Amino acid sequence: MARVAVVGTGYVGLTTGACFAHLGHHVVCADIVPEKVERLSRGDIPILEAGLEELVRAGIDGGRLSFVLGAANAVAEAEFVYLCVPTPQSADGSADLSYIRDAAATIGPVLPAECIVVNKSTVPVGSTRVVEQALGRDDIKVVSNPEFLREGSAVHDFMNPDRIVIGCEDPAAAGQVARLFDRIQAPVIVTDPASAETIKYASNAFLATKVSFVNAIANVCEAVGADVREVVLGMGYDKRIGFEFLKPGPGWGGSCFPKDSRALVRIAEEAGYDFGLLRGVIDVNEEQFDRVTAKVAGIVGGSLQGVQLAVWGLTFKARTDDLRDSPALEVVRRLVQRGARVKAYDPAVRQAPPGSGIELVADPYAACQGSAAVVVLTEWDEFRSVDFAKVAEALAEPRVVDARNLLDPVALRRRGFVYEGVGR
Repeated sequence: MARVAVVGTGYVGLTTGACFAHLGHHVVCADIVPEKVERLSRGDIPILEAGLEELVRAGIDGGRLSFVLGAANAVAEAEFVYLCVPTPQSADGSADLSYIRDAAATIGPVLPAECIVVNKSTVPVGSTRVVEQALGRDDIKVVSNPEFLREGSAVHDFMNPDRIVIGCEDPAAAGQVARLFDRIQAPVIVTDPASAETIKYASNAFLATKVSFVNAIANVCEAVGADVREVVLGMGYDKRIGFEFLKPGPGWGGSCFPKDSRALVRIAEEAGYDFGLLRGVIDVNEEQFDRVTAKVAGIVGGSLQGVQLAVWGLTFKARTDDLRDSPALEVVRRLVQRGARVKAYDPAVRQAPPGSGIELVADPYAACQGSAAVVVLTEWDEFRSVDFAKVAEALAEPRVVDARNLLDPVALRRRGFVYEGVGR
């Protein structure tokens, strides 16, 4: 078993550290926030992620996982150092690599000889060179090992990946990183760093393309009187297409798709290629936010000025508490801009985002009290099982805009609701 240091305990870093410890490696995770290190050392994790807290506590109790303040304090005995620091996006789509440069510069002087540094953060093509320069060490190899973790199932995805991608010019170093995953059964793709980094961006851009495509098809279905559910069923049985990511909704978001899609457009531009197809995918997504907003306006009579709405769901997807680039919040922002007052409920959100104009309430019924319509924006299962007789009684008018196609339109219409889905 190896000695692994993980620099950064955000979503990717914490999952990576806990899962490596579960595989039997000795892992030290570093962060720069004292309160966070103290909290994690108690086994108290700051994010909602299925199975992660149990893994963290098991790693701590087994003596295989620990947390320290400062990257330099984590790497003194490490054979492998995983860089899992933020790479925020600038307005033009380019990535800010200052955090990864600073982390590499900090650990460079104190790394053990022949240690291998691994880029786990999503970084632009060529970033292994950036890290090598910041480290300032000829004896240290830098490897790219991109993550493919879905929020809400990150532990499962780490332990049961579709593939493990390793990018390095040195086959021996790539082989050493591959051995960290010996207990995981998955294809291992060893390639050059530029290809490994591009695989990450291309994968997320393709998935975003599928979602934008099915949202556009849903709009066609509405125009011609087709049912998008039946259309997707007919498409999905084609093995070349499949069912994954063919669910229409309010648009795509989260911490990866928007950032990675814009970044890939920027990377292509800098290399002299106009990635018009991907720009179109992004434009369709922006259009979808507007279409859902228009559905809400239409169901309440056209104007949203002064209209109170009940919103169910704020996170970008169910089974996570992540609000980053949430399509639900994008739709809410447009509703508020058009004069609506929003009362929202989300089972994972305890505080409304500052400046959002959202009044956060304790349950879905409280959101409905006196509202002109319910707008379903996140696919939490609990919304299926609410008492719709109670919902109808609380609403000013029994109206639903189901932007996730989560509810049964036949049952709701039978109860007297006016129902609007997506592509139905």
